[in-house]
Amino acid sequence: MSHTPFVVTVASEKGGVGKTTIATNLAVYLKALREDLPVTIASFDNHFSVDAMFAIGSSAGPSVRELWCGEKTPRPTLGEYGVQFFASERNLCAANDQTAQLGKVLAASSLGGILILDTRPILDDFTRSALAAADLVLTPIKDRASLVNVAAVQRALREEGNDEGRLWLLPSLIDRRLRLREGISMEDFLTFSARERGYQLAPTVLVKSPRVEGLATGFARRTYPVLTHARGTLVHGQFRSLAHFVLERFDGARHSRQSLRRLPEVADAPSLRRLAAECPLCGEAAPRNSGWFCEDPARRRRHLAHGHCIEPLLGEMAEADVLPRGSVLVVDKPEPGWRPEDDLLVRGFGPHAEDLGRRQWSGHDKQVFHDFLRAVCGRLPEELPTTRVLLSKLDDQAHCGLSPEGYRRFAQLRRRVLRQLRNLPPIG
Repeated sequence: MSHTPFVVTVASEKGGVGKTTIATNLAVYLKALREDLPVTIASFDNHFSVDAMFAIGSSAGPSVRELWCGEKTPRPTLGEYGVQFFASERNLCAANDQTAQLGKVLAASSLGGILILDTRPILDDFTRSALAAADLVLTPIKDRASLVNVAAVQRALREEGNDEGRLWLLPSLIDRRLRLREGISMEDFLTFSARERGYQLAPTVLVKSPRVEGLATGFARRTYPVLTHARGTLVHGQFRSLAHFVLERFDGARHSRQSLRRLPEVADAPSLRRLAAECPLCGEAAPRNSGWFCEDPARRRRHLAHGHCIEPLLGEMAEADVLPRGSVLVVDKPEPGWRPEDDLLVRGFGPHAEDLGRRQWSGHDKQVFHDFLRAVCGRLPEELPTTRVLLSKLDDQAHCGLSPEGYRRFAQLRRRVLRQLRNLPPIG
């Protein structure tokens, strides 16, 4: 059994966006939320912030050089708050064309759990190696300049062959008092601009907090975490949400190093390379010849799901006399966010995109869809914009899309259905 750790890389080409604060505090929160999970942190930067938070006494133990050079199996030091760490190095030397070396060292190690890598504000060999080894990349953004620089991180991921939806943007150091032109907040500007560019956003933001900034500034050499010294701040809850998000990604990768792996049976269908074999509701493997095919077109996420998991949510809309073969159902969330007063609908469309009717949920009844949207879309519904998830029964494989020809038919119907939905008048 492989003990390769799940690697979370915190990276940005721009300095001053909170990378180290995120990396160190995330490690503490992960360990607090799951005490039996090994959590390790290392930094390729030379500011020694990791040591200032986690070192016990004056002995720092093995350094990050062991991760980079790969001379022997890396053995981190157990530090404060139960977090393991590698001591920082002031003069860590880079070797050309060694960006794959870190992944090889980790594959041969027995670290396990989660490894958090803090990187330099430059795309050097160290940062590129951390990106190449990453299972999840968190890129903080606090202004337009840092948002523009995300393109460089994404390009580096692609160059390292690691651009499979691993990059997530995290608005950081957000001053909610600041207003841009026309009264737009920086948070709204960054969120809208990131989505417009097609980036994935983590389900929280980290606001600017003088109290949190003061934890790393003072006469003492020790740096203190938000968890123990800023529990009354908004940032405390935001770091907890971020840690839950990372744990969800970690749990999803435990069964496979790629949580959205391609099924061997559909290897000749390029459009299905993101098809996940696990049912999004129960997490168990779903068969290809029964149940449902689920697709979130906006985020290009596709799942197989059990009929006994999906059909109780859909009610009579999933019955055979209502839904002919070759039809699709659309779980339609017309408004951004998640509020009790908003509408949530399930709409049916026939094999020629004809309208088969709809069912509307409100109040506590629609809460049954909360976990469904969260699992299928990979985001908290509270953070989702207008969202539509398509469902097709697998009893008609020629249509539902588990073959190249079948998927082409499904894609044609999907385009017609989404075009119809865009042209529908507002609900009311």
